[in-house]
Amino acid sequence: MIKNTPSKHYPQIYIYEDKANLGWLKVGYTTKKNAEDRVKEQFNTRLQLDAHPYILHHVEDAIKETGEPFTDKQVHKVLKEKGISSKGEFFRTDLNTVKSSIMEVKRGLENLENRTETFNMRREQQEAVDLTSSYFNDSFINNPKERPQFLWNAKMRFGKTFTAYQLALKMNFKKILVITYKPAVEDSWKTDLLSHLDFLNWQFISRNRDNLDSLDKSKPYVYFASFQDLLGTTEDGNIKKHNEWIHSTQWDMVIQDEYHYGAWKDTAKELLSSEETELELETEDKANQSELKELIQAKCFLYLSGTPFRAIETGEFSEDQIYNWTYADEQRVKKEYKGDNNPYASLPEMMILTYQLPDNIKQVALKGEYDEFSLSYFFKSKWIDSEKEEARFIHEEQVQSWLNILRGKIDKNDVERDLKLGKDKTPFPFTDKNLYKSLSHMLWFLPDVSSCYAMENLLKEPQNKFYNDYEIVVAAGKKAGSGVKALEPLNDAMGNPLKTKTITLTCGKLTTGVTVKPWTGIFMLRTLRSPESYFQAAFRVQSPWVIPAEGQEKIINKNQCYVFDFDPNRALQQIAEYAGKLNTNKNINPEEKISEFIKYLPILAYDGFAMEEIDASGLLDISLGQTTSTLLAKGWNNALLLNTDNETLTKMVNNEQAMKLINSIESYRKKDGNIDKTIVNSSNIINNLKTKKKTQGSLDKEEKKELSKEQREFRKKRELLQEKLKTLATRIPLFMYLTDYREEKLTDVIMKLEPELFKKVTGVSIDDFKLLLEIGLFNSDLMNKVVYKFRKYEDSSMSYTGINRHEGEITAGFDE
Repeated sequence: MIKNTPSKHYPQIYIYEDKANLGWLKVGYTTKKNAEDRVKEQFNTRLQLDAHPYILHHVEDAIKETGEPFTDKQVHKVLKEKGISSKGEFFRTDLNTVKSSIMEVKRGLENLENRTETFNMRREQQEAVDLTSSYFNDSFINNPKERPQFLWNAKMRFGKTFTAYQLALKMNFKKILVITYKPAVEDSWKTDLLSHLDFLNWQFISRNRDNLDSLDKSKPYVYFASFQDLLGTTEDGNIKKHNEWIHSTQWDMVIQDEYHYGAWKDTAKELLSSEETELELETEDKANQSELKELIQAKCFLYLSGTPFRAIETGEFSEDQIYNWTYADEQRVKKEYKGDNNPYASLPEMMILTYQLPDNIKQVALKGEYDEFSLSYFFKSKWIDSEKEEARFIHEEQVQSWLNILRGKIDKNDVERDLKLGKDKTPFPFTDKNLYKSLSHMLWFLPDVSSCYAMENLLKEPQNKFYNDYEIVVAAGKKAGSGVKALEPLNDAMGNPLKTKTITLTCGKLTTGVTVKPWTGIFMLRTLRSPESYFQAAFRVQSPWVIPAEGQEKIINKNQCYVFDFDPNRALQQIAEYAGKLNTNKNINPEEKISEFIKYLPILAYDGFAMEEIDASGLLDISLGQTTSTLLAKGWNNALLLNTDNETLTKMVNNEQAMKLINSIESYRKKDGNIDKTIVNSSNIINNLKTKKKTQGSLDKEEKKELSKEQREFRKKRELLQEKLKTLATRIPLFMYLTDYREEKLTDVIMKLEPELFKKVTGVSIDDFKLLLEIGLFNSDLMNKVVYKFRKYEDSSMSYTGINRHEGEITAGFDE
């Protein structure tokens, strides 16, 4: 299920000169690791006569400063704009001119007015335009005094900017005002307007970058403004002078981007409450929907958001005023698309992996608000010297343990634990090979500015050499800048993202309104109760990352992306809320909505024993009851509950009654074969050969063959044994459901209180069960935990009547 996504491609621009045509420089593009291999392909038979019929002058990475790949066509365009003579891809110029043109492309300085984009709207974009234009036109005719409003509930990557411009074209609008709380989105609004042929003659103006004197009001135009500036006033309460013309203009349409911010004061405070965003919300408390409509004259209003929970919940928009396009919609059409050139192919599938922290480090996080589990408390930090950006975690020892867990380091029994789990071992971020290869660029979402610097300092400690391969970027605090400026240090650190590794630490910056294509994973390391902020941040890693190929085809470099959450209850509650509330179809029940959603967004949950996939009913259990019966039941089907080390195996095979009992159990998955003494023999042979290899340095050919054979046999027998024992273990929960004992340990209930019931349910007699305990086939520590969890869950699930028959009783475990 976890895929290895990184691509073996190397976007490069090369420059060569054909010796038969000196003075003309060829500017080409390749994704081959060795660019000269691509050059040689263009000479074919000439190489047989002359080993060097060309002069390779220059090769460099074809990656912009933003981390986005580019091709030779963009360089050709710059050269042609300079009036340089060309014959196809050959240019009559000098090497420095070509190099400077490449640098212009890298820095994004090429002229956007030279429009090259011609793509059409996708089906869902056309639907949004048709639905909205029809609603606006009907309103203009039937309710001429009202100014209609419409909401696009469309997830990130829908193409809201491009589609909004297409709506303006269809409505024949000429004056568009775009307002946002996040000025960092200005680049995408500008690029979409000035690069596409459909918007020829349109102008894009903003206060930060343009002189209003250059605006030709006889032509259609878009003015981009920040909410903070537009609703701000002078000291005497008047409109700012540079904004007077905006308030006096009759706009055809006002577009409010990132609507989950400005329209909801309390949401905005929660989303942007961290210290580093204070400057961005100077006038936040003044911004609300009614004030916007009072201040701005416009025919209609279009609102854009991927997470408009409040707007939908409060009924601000009726059903005929909303167009929905969710993550599930996107992934469904991607999967169902027939034919070539799938327009959705580059949109990565998301996967959410949640991890239950071990009890020994989880305790410090149980001191949050109302004594609930709190990641923000776990990662709480303090400034030692704010001027020198020196900060430390209050619970640094536990945070260090968490860093170790990311690498699969849980306790001293890690090796034996992984051996037992085999191929089913838990995929921790930096131990699972497919995850590790994919996570070259990550975003870590922390509680506040000081925790970001505390994490940077800890990652650089000597014991964390593993993280030295990553460039750490702190996108937090005043020094990090705001808006687009906050992206610059990250772009510098990434350079060519196919060759580098980065970890970006943030407490709010870059979690909405920006696109960083190489991000593949996000760590949720703070307590977020708002699904708006949770999914705005989560969808940052779902941006497509496509590398241009040498032909028309494009190389998709990111097929899957990951959200890692260390507060499973919180994560699953957010998912349930997102799946249920943003799907406004009232004809579908919550479980069906969730089932549809997670069909395209797999959720894996690690509960301290193993990683299991969660289904829709399990998600509802979490959202309603703080745990999932599905996970508890699956916990019994876990190899870690059983001891199959050599000592235990030897005891088992030397006991005739035990062998007879084990082989009488028919496993669910492995129905053939019996366990015999060869399992111990194989284990001994393997240990002897490994010892020999360690002492002598190597094994001969026959010994290697023997080792391989015995390892295969041992794995086969061990898996069969584990399956038989798990079959027995999974019958125990049914027995527990049928009993009404809580204070007695389960072994006593089985052997003393309900022996006949146990035999009926499991098929195992009391004498046989005692034998299994004596041999030590059950892991007592973990059995105690799953029994305790199971009983606690059963009690809480039955207390909804208001009567808890076991209130005040002690809840016992397996054998304690």
